[in-house]
Amino acid sequence: MLRRDVLTGLLALASSPALAQATTAPADDAPDAILMLGDGSPFDASDIVDMARKLSQTPFQAVPDVPKEWTELTYEQYVSIWFDTRNALWTDEPDTPLRLDVFAPGLYFPRPVDIAVIEDGQTRPLLFDFDVFDKTDKFPKLPTGSNLGYSGLRLRAELEKAGIYQEFTVFQGASYFRAVGNGDIYGLSARGVAIDTGDPDGEEFPDFRAFWLEKPKKGETTFIVHALMDGPSITGAYRFEITPGAPLVMEVEATLFPRTELDAVGIAPLTSMFQFDETNRDRFSDFRPAVHDSDGLLIHNGAGETLWRPLANPKALQVSAFGDENPKGFGLMQRARKFSDFADLQAHYHKRPGVWIEPKGEWGKGAVTLFEIPTDREIYDNIVTMWRPAEPMAAGSEHALSYRLTWGQDSDFGNGLRVLNTRIGKAFEDGIIVAIDFEDGAGVPEDLDQIEKLISASAGKVSGGVLQRNPETGGPRLAFKFHPEEAGLIEFRAELRVDGKPLSETWLYRWTA
Repeated sequence: MLRRDVLTGLLALASSPALAQATTAPADDAPDAILMLGDGSPFDASDIVDMARKLSQTPFQAVPDVPKEWTELTYEQYVSIWFDTRNALWTDEPDTPLRLDVFAPGLYFPRPVDIAVIEDGQTRPLLFDFDVFDKTDKFPKLPTGSNLGYSGLRLRAELEKAGIYQEFTVFQGASYFRAVGNGDIYGLSARGVAIDTGDPDGEEFPDFRAFWLEKPKKGETTFIVHALMDGPSITGAYRFEITPGAPLVMEVEATLFPRTELDAVGIAPLTSMFQFDETNRDRFSDFRPAVHDSDGLLIHNGAGETLWRPLANPKALQVSAFGDENPKGFGLMQRARKFSDFADLQAHYHKRPGVWIEPKGEWGKGAVTLFEIPTDREIYDNIVTMWRPAEPMAAGSEHALSYRLTWGQDSDFGNGLRVLNTRIGKAFEDGIIVAIDFEDGAGVPEDLDQIEKLISASAGKVSGGVLQRNPETGGPRLAFKFHPEEAGLIEFRAELRVDGKPLSETWLYRWTA
């Protein structure tokens, strides 16, 4: 189970009145201590790949933690210190279209990271300055030493209104990063790599230990961040080409260097939260109809089939592997987009982005793997998905790969009518009813009897199903009843076809007693 606090502690800062006021402070409101850069030295971005390669050939050495007084902060104390955005890097350079903010160390972020800027063939380190932070009287007096440093970085740019610099990407904690498209709010996270996810002996979390930001020129709207990753089993060099907007697009290039043989490595991992919706609403007493950052896993596999797998909050850990070769794309989506889907005035789950991953080149054989972890509270991230190669990564080998991440509200990747919603509940007399709502589309015949219904189950008894038009969506609703009998787990599959050809996405679901 992953604490969402680890990933979202920064969100409390982002929503604090003090930070909001600082972000929109007048230009003549003089900053106290602008972030400063140290002396430069010759540097090329390709040097980072060489760093990762050489690092992998030496035993792992963890970056020293900040003083323990910082890691022993309470959550309330940690959120009482925040970066004053008037002190952002380049805030005094109006022709530079980017602002760089930093985060304080401590609490869930014990290891400092190095941050530097690349400009004109030189790299200059970002100097640590405690005075760039603002704080309340709740923040205690703590020791400052040579091993103190920033825990992460945040990027802001003029996205929708001149003079207003809105944040769009954050790197903080292990190899986690997150982004938002215009109009969205933070939700799910991505990682550089996942090692041994779901392993009974625990998961390894490599760290982005250093970042390099290329200084953008006037008028540029795409920003480049490099990162060096290090962990007990692997090192890596990353390049992120980030174009904010609606949606936000990241082009990712990674070169991985395993220190040991890795047979459970996850490429392009995503982490999210799903507590309940109309599939399991009866298990939770809550004023809201649904609580989740994501509601489904979407896969466009190498064979051209589009799969939609609604997420579940099981009573025990479950792992699903969707075998594939050279996948076209996969990702976690949030298809519930109306306020009424959640009725939450604070969390605004309907504004959480989905993330679509498009591999570049051939990724070979493997599986899109989904981990669903039981949770009874929305503060925990309990959903993880990733690409797991079929073959282990050998120690001393080198693996270069690239992919695109699209962060936003779009969820119509792949082919066929999208699944809009899934509802599951007890039938009036006996059995359990499943209702699947598909969107309307040009291929939907006026006479729904022309649509072929394909429904299958790995166990139990399943009815042939009924197809009706949903007056609210305009699209077809497929409803069927099943009796589990003695089965404790059933794998369902449903699809709509016309003239023998797919009309809809293929709906998959794992039901557990």
